Amino acid sequence: MDATAGDSGHGRDETEKERIDRNLGELLQELRVALPGVQVLFAFLLVVPFNQRFPEITTFQRTIYFITLLLATAASACLIAPTAHHRIEFRAEDKRRIVFSATKLAIVGLALLACAMTGAVMLITDVLYQSTTVAIVASAVALLFGGLWFGWPIKRLLDSGPGA
Repeated sequence: MDATAGDSGHGRDETEKERIDRNLGELLQELRVALPGVQVLFAFLLVVPFNQRFPEITTFQRTIYFITLLLATAASACLIAPTAHHRIEFRAEDKRRIVFSATKLAIVGLALLACAMTGAVMLITDVLYQSTTVAIVASAVALLFGGLWFGWPIKRLLDSGPGA
């Protein structure tokens, strides 16, 4: 075994290059899971204005709809960007940079997707109930996404300590 191979503190017997290749593959696989969700939401948002009742919505509902559409658009852009970056930059043989930038884009994309999904639930709840139920449901949905997608893994990272 050469000096570049070994455990590297990651519990695997792989070189740095092998680890980066694995990390990129795992990231792209994770994006394959997130993308259908954002695509379905985006498609739903694109057809909503063509619904016969759309002209009857309130100014609040119209604003929530538009913000949600923009959030879904931004989420799509961030979640698809790593694929574009990899395709454009792969010959530069700097997968490490691609993985780190793609990871940041994926996290931002997931945060935007959580916001867009919360907005969609808020819009639908407001159309159905138009009351304080909207604030309760939207807050619960935001807490659900924030806790499951971000809070729980961040807590685990903090609990495991530096370098663990």
